[in-house]
Amino acid sequence: MQVNTHLQQLKGNYLFTEIANRTQAYQQAHPEANVLRLGIGDVTLPLPPVIIDAMHRAVEDLAHAETFRGYGPEQGYHWLRQAIIDNDYTPRGINLTPEEVFISDGAGSDLGNLSELFDAANSVAILEPSYPAYVDTNRMAGREIIWLPCLEEHNFYPDLPKQKADIIYLCFPNNPTGTVLTRDELARWIEYARTNHSIILIDAAYEAFIEDPNIPHSIYEIDGAQEVAIEIRSFSKTAGFTAVRCGYTVVPKATGLQAMWSRRQCTKFNGASYISQRAALATYTPEGKAGIQANLNSYKQTARILSAGLCALGYTVYGGKNAPYIWCKTPDKMDSWAFFDRLLNQCQIVCTPGVGFGNAGQGFVRFSAFSNRKDVEEALKRMKTLA
Repeated sequence: MQVNTHLQQLKGNYLFTEIANRTQAYQQAHPEANVLRLGIGDVTLPLPPVIIDAMHRAVEDLAHAETFRGYGPEQGYHWLRQAIIDNDYTPRGINLTPEEVFISDGAGSDLGNLSELFDAANSVAILEPSYPAYVDTNRMAGREIIWLPCLEEHNFYPDLPKQKADIIYLCFPNNPTGTVLTRDELARWIEYARTNHSIILIDAAYEAFIEDPNIPHSIYEIDGAQEVAIEIRSFSKTAGFTAVRCGYTVVPKATGLQAMWSRRQCTKFNGASYISQRAALATYTPEGKAGIQANLNSYKQTARILSAGLCALGYTVYGGKNAPYIWCKTPDKMDSWAFFDRLLNQCQIVCTPGVGFGNAGQGFVRFSAFSNRKDVEEALKRMKTLA
């Protein structure tokens, strides 16, 4: 027996595990401390009542023989797949079929599992800084990684790869920097992929935060995208499903990968739960849409308060508009982890060190607007002692 040596080469701790460990150690040493968590992008507002009611009804279905459900379709129930098309794509002039939409237990799973469609010899282009799962997934497979630095002097926009990249990971609105791409900017990536016979895996988990009408909500709003792009979306940040676990991935038939992904799912995934899919369907009701929008508006307002407050304290910040994250430059070129420790120890505030998203994130930290408004306002008061 031989182990996967690529897995052994990963960092000892996943970024958010390291943050949790340091926070726990601090709290154990200071049990009286009121630690404010502005780091991990976990939602804090409760689900709208119509979604809770849908889950209750789904549980009740499982209590009676006439409505009991066993294994569902591995690709997801048709009624949810059609609702996704009718609400998220058709109004934007995008034509898809239910067979091209795959329900999952969250975007994180699919972002990792999609790499199984591709040979290990493929090169992978990844933005830096980026969500760590993109990097670790491909390191586990032993693929060559082409880094695309997103630097402050270029407004955190990535350049096209200077060499051929077979697979390209994009995330817009971006985690962690909050950057967005216009239609023209996305069209450049589509053209690159078509010219180089590449595939784009685009993480669109934060599209619901887009407010600028010039920013597309889906890559499929761009001509030719269905030939070269797979779009991954999540109900976690849009609808507050971080505990419910439901998302979906669109694999257009034009990519040539739809049948392969369906076969993979039938072999290695038994489908998202009936209860979570009923909850997801409820998000498309008028009551569900209104409740979700109210929560999103609250997070957007928190982002504006946090961004403005940090600016008032003298910090250089990016994001916070069209995205739920604030990308904050550390003072005096301080190391990201050093500033993390300073905020934790002096202010009892948890952020996310930018260098944890890659070397290009050094000298920055990420704050999350998913925290409640009271905590954000309290955090800004505490940070006055550091300004």
